[in-house]
Amino acid sequence: MHYSQDDENFPLTRFESMLKTNNILFFDSNEFENIIHHYLENGKIPLSKRAIKLGLEQHPTSINLRLFQVEILVIENKFKEADDLLDRLHNLEPTNEEIFIQKANVLSKQDKHQQAIDTLLIAIEMSHTPEDDADLYALVGMEYLFLDQFEDAIIYFKKCLESDVSDYSALHNIVYCYDFLNKNSEAIDYLNSYLNTNPYCEVAWHQLGRQYLIIKDYNKANAALDFAIISDDTFVGAYIEKGKVLEKLKKYEEAIENYKITLALEDPTSFALLRIGQCYAKLNQEELAIQFFKKTIDEDPLLDKGWIAITKFYMKRLNYQKALYYVNKAVIIDSENVAYWKLYATVNKRLNFLEEAERGYKRALDLGNYELDTWLNRSDVLITLGEYQGAIYNLLQTSEFYPENAEVEYRLAGLYFSVHQIEEGRFHLKNATRLNFDYNFIISELFPKLSDKPMIKAIISDAKKTSN
Repeated sequence: MHYSQDDENFPLTRFESMLKTNNILFFDSNEFENIIHHYLENGKIPLSKRAIKLGLEQHPTSINLRLFQVEILVIENKFKEADDLLDRLHNLEPTNEEIFIQKANVLSKQDKHQQAIDTLLIAIEMSHTPEDDADLYALVGMEYLFLDQFEDAIIYFKKCLESDVSDYSALHNIVYCYDFLNKNSEAIDYLNSYLNTNPYCEVAWHQLGRQYLIIKDYNKANAALDFAIISDDTFVGAYIEKGKVLEKLKKYEEAIENYKITLALEDPTSFALLRIGQCYAKLNQEELAIQFFKKTIDEDPLLDKGWIAITKFYMKRLNYQKALYYVNKAVIIDSENVAYWKLYATVNKRLNFLEEAERGYKRALDLGNYELDTWLNRSDVLITLGEYQGAIYNLLQTSEFYPENAEVEYRLAGLYFSVHQIEEGRFHLKNATRLNFDYNFIISELFPKLSDKPMIKAIISDAKKTSN
C-alpha cells in the first residue's frame, strides 16, 4: 500500500506523527496491520515492533497482530518462541489457515522442509477459497525445491499456475525444475500447452525460445523469441536471447541489431556490449570489435570475460604486446582470477618473457588451478630456464594429482638424466614408455642433448619392440 506523507488522513502519517509527539491516537486493527506490513516491507524492524506493541495494547485479542509478532520472532531467529506463540494462537483459532502458513515458515527456517510441506497441505485442505490458493501451492513448491524433489515441485508450481495464470515466478520455477532434470522436451511441451491458452504471454515465449536454444533447434528458438517480442516489444531478455540464437545461426549483423536494441531500451549492459564486440570480431570489423570490447571493460571492469575477450582478440592477431597490456591491467584489477593468470602466462611465454610466464603459471597453481596443462606448462618453462630442480619438484607435485601419467613421466625421466640421477631417470623413462610409447618425442623435444645417449636410445628401442 502506498501512503502519501503529505496527507495526514492516512494512518501511516498519523502513526508517525503520534510517535513524534507521544500523543496516543486510536487506530483500528486493519490500520495497524497496514502500518506494520509497510514497515516490514521496507525492512524497518524496530518501527514494526513498535507498531505491533501499540497495536496489541489497543487490540489485545487480534490474531493477525499476533501473527505479525510471529514474523518478527522468525526474523530474529527466535523459533522456539515463535512456535510457542503459534501453538497458543492455534488453540484460540484452530481453523485459521494463516497460523499453519506461519508454522510452516518457522519449520522451513529450521530446515524441516518435509514438516513444512505437511503443514502447508493442512492449510490448503482448510482453505475455503481454493481458487485463491496459488500462493500456498507456490510455497509447497518452494519447499520441495529445498529438498531437491523437482518432480514434486513441478506438480505444485503447476497447481499454482492453474490458480493464477499470471504467476510468472511459478512459470520460471517450472522451467527451472525441468532444466535441472534435463527434461527440455517436457519443458517445451508444457510451455506450448500453456501458450495455447495464454498466447500473448511474452515470458512463456521467452522461456520456450530458451528451451529450443538449449536443444539447438535454432530456427524454432528464433520464431519463439519473435513472438515474445511481438507480445512485448520492450522485453530486453527476449532481444538478448534472440541475439544469442542469431549468433548460433551465424547471422551476426542481425544479432548486433538485437543487442543494440537492448542498449536503447535500458542502460547498457556489459553482456550486450561484449556480444556486440564478439560479433564484430566474427565479421572481421576489427575497429568496431575493439571499440565494443573497450566499452565492455569500461562498463564493468570486474567482468573477466571482457578482459579475456580483448586479450585473446590481440593474441589471435599475433599482437602480443597489446595483449600483454590488457592482461596486465586485468591482473591488477583482480589478482585472484585464475583465468587472468593463465592468460598472463601464455602471453608472456609467446613473448619469451619466461620468468613472467613461470610466475603466471605458479600463481594459477597457488590459486587452486590444478589442471594438467598448467603443471606441464610451468615445468616446460622451468626446463627452458634451466631450473631443473624446480621443474622436478613441480612434476613430483603434479604426479600426486595425475599419477601414472606418461607426459609427466617422460619429463621426469629427462630431468633426472639431465641432473645425472641415472637410476631415477631410467625408472621414469621405463615407466613412461610402458604407459604410452607414442609420447617418447617429449625427450627429443625438451631434452635434445639426451636423444643420442645410448641408455635412453636402448630403453626406447626395447619399448618399441615390446609395443610391436
